[in-house]
Amino acid sequence: MKITGWTIHTPDRRFHVLVELHGENGLAGWGAAYSEREQAIGALRWLERFVVGENALHIERVTEKLHQLTFWLGRGGAMTHAISAINIALWDLAGKTLGQSVSTLLGGSHRKSVPVYGSVLFRPVETLEQRIEAMLTRGFRAIKLGWDPFGRQSAAEDEELVKRARRSAGDKTRIMIDAGGSEPFWKLRFKDALERARMLGDYAVTWFEEPLQPDDVEGYARLTDASPVKIAHGEVLTRRQSFVPYFSARAMDIAQPDATKAGGVSEMRRIAWMAEQHGIQVVPHGWNTAIGVAADIHFVSTLSEQSFVEFNTGNELVEQLITRPFALNADGELEVPAGPGLGIEIDRDRLAHFEASGYASGTWAWDENRDYDGSRE
Repeated sequence: MKITGWTIHTPDRRFHVLVELHGENGLAGWGAAYSEREQAIGALRWLERFVVGENALHIERVTEKLHQLTFWLGRGGAMTHAISAINIALWDLAGKTLGQSVSTLLGGSHRKSVPVYGSVLFRPVETLEQRIEAMLTRGFRAIKLGWDPFGRQSAAEDEELVKRARRSAGDKTRIMIDAGGSEPFWKLRFKDALERARMLGDYAVTWFEEPLQPDDVEGYARLTDASPVKIAHGEVLTRRQSFVPYFSARAMDIAQPDATKAGGVSEMRRIAWMAEQHGIQVVPHGWNTAIGVAADIHFVSTLSEQSFVEFNTGNELVEQLITRPFALNADGELEVPAGPGLGIEIDRDRLAHFEASGYASGTWAWDENRDYDGSRE
């Protein structure tokens, strides 16, 4: 079944570029890239000639061709982000063409619903308790809180922040803490992170995310070995090859590839296979759109070990982009969509609204206008 063309959609004024693949059968597959808007568009326009005219059912061959073609152009980064969108769209279009869900095409689900956690930033700190309460009211049984000011202040102040979160969430709710070590000029080093990891253990935190700079393989290996709580990271890594040094060094307890950045569903599956051989759990990073959430649900349902789906609460590109918004079931989980492909339908009226309004998907974790010269106030 031939791909006849595609349409690029930009519902966010800075991030989250969508690709709509058109098949000769009149069906369309949707994918999403989490990248800077202009660089993702540039990458997609260069890649288009190698996708249009291909067989939509040849998912792995077409995707690997794109990876191979980008050796000289800078594998990883925007090129791989763009390939991620194409790959997700291929899985969606193939599933719709064959009348099968993506999870079925991946080999079958181990479960009909998957655990999910609500994900928000610490800021604004003034409303932290209210936002936690809102997530609990919606039925979330796990919550992740992240970035500024955690890790950017004293250890005592960080503990006070976590204490407030635990008090608000209660003892039965899972809490995860994301330091956001991929922020420019990240300052925490091994002993700083270990001090905080030991503190987080006192509050029964499930995992400690991105406590070090992403490239610090040795530091992550030492921290993973010494920390009383699980260490998670990998959201900025692209392609399976980037995970190999971390897996070999056992430099994480939990790998967090993002389907809209790392290479799509195909690459997520390969990363999970490698992780399994090293005793490392895979929990997708999912701070993106409803398309990314749907891809994660299908992917997580096929893992033999139970995992989580990240749900960026309050992000309208997650909450309002599809005609039937996601809803937690009585167990606080997300049902695996039963329809063909990703099992979601894009709300074209809402998409047009986002594109026309210049929507920005939530507050970005670091100030894009700040002069990042490595200094700290």
